[in-house]
Amino acid sequence: MAGLFEDEPGAPEAPATDAPLAERMRPRELSQVVGQAALLGADSPLRLALDQGQLPSLILWGPPGCGKTTLAACLAREVSATFLPYSAVRVGVKELKAVMADAARLRRAGGAAPVLFLDEIHRFNKAQQDALLPSVEKGDVILIGATTENPSFEVNAALLSRSRLLVLEALSPDDLAGLLRRALTADEGLAADDPVASDEALLRIGERSGGDARFALGALELAAATARAKSTSIDVELVDEVMASSHLVYDKSGEQHFNMMSALHKSLRNSDAQAGVYWLARMLQAGEDPMWVARRLVRFASEDIGLADPAALLQANAAADAMHRIGMPEGALALVQATVYMAAAPKSNALYGAWKAATAAIEAGARHPVPKHLRNAPTRVMKDLGYGKGYDYAHDHEEGVAAMRCLPEEISDTVFYRPTDRGFEAEAAARLRDAWRLARRTTE
Repeated sequence: MAGLFEDEPGAPEAPATDAPLAERMRPRELSQVVGQAALLGADSPLRLALDQGQLPSLILWGPPGCGKTTLAACLAREVSATFLPYSAVRVGVKELKAVMADAARLRRAGGAAPVLFLDEIHRFNKAQQDALLPSVEKGDVILIGATTENPSFEVNAALLSRSRLLVLEALSPDDLAGLLRRALTADEGLAADDPVASDEALLRIGERSGGDARFALGALELAAATARAKSTSIDVELVDEVMASSHLVYDKSGEQHFNMMSALHKSLRNSDAQAGVYWLARMLQAGEDPMWVARRLVRFASEDIGLADPAALLQANAAADAMHRIGMPEGALALVQATVYMAAAPKSNALYGAWKAATAAIEAGARHPVPKHLRNAPTRVMKDLGYGKGYDYAHDHEEGVAAMRCLPEEISDTVFYRPTDRGFEAEAAARLRDAWRLARRTTE
């Protein structure tokens, strides 16, 4: 056990004086943690458990820079437990098993369970996560896993069931501004340099940091160094100079990727062009693959507009083609044009409904043979078997519709496509109703 549990329980090592400001300002006590009031309030389940000296295994889910690592360390200190931090990117199961074996020996000797903190737990595969279960079940370790990805998809159900899920929110601009104000006056922060910063400047940093405390403190540190070099104070103009662009929290293969596309899709479905353009810009500015966005717009054109406005699919395909030809940033306007068009277009999900109804019927067993009158008969044998017999050529009729049913007899009256009365689909619906009636005129 030597070397693993010899430090004072829960006591984090003080950072070096030349460490980045974000590290120097990391809270050492739970009372110093910024934000997360819902999780840490006096009547919260976590706070009540801590007041009784208890800390359950936890999964901390939240965006980068919201304080997952800091919170884990402070929780360990709150219950006087040894804090063992690891990253799933750099540690293997063999090393963790050794740690858990030492923890088990400590527990048998009457010691307290250490807090095993595993950052980016979603990087562990199922087998690696399963290796943690025995020690968590026996209480040999208190596991705190941190992830930026949705635990529903990335953390084993067995591990989730043995842990309490805490959802951390991105820090608000006001939270960040308060943290920055404290960094200006703290001895471990920037107090030695005695920088002067306006409240507006600190709020601007907070607004442009995407809820990420680490990024905000880094921006303040750069702004303070710039102000010192220029013998000036930190004002809004200086902040804008050192923060050339806002910090966009985005993961092109993770939660943000799908959340923002969902927001775009649902905004367009609700005919909100303003929100549609906003979410499109958020994704493209964060580096999303524009062709993926274009493909999603093509899908939207058929799923949520369909025949209510057939031109929507043409617009979407034209935007995708333009993006393919000229790329970014010029091609972005083509996607904006398609996005606004989709928002303004009349909506119908009747095509999507028809597709779902047809596939559901097939999956339920509606896999009937093609009626013989609809089959081709290129050979004598096929004609002798009745292929093509009774087929009635639609163009031979003045109405352009033969008195003939085209679905298998067993489902001949099933309705899959149910058009709306919006846009062009209303006209299409009228035509289809007439055709349906004419096709059944000799059998009704």
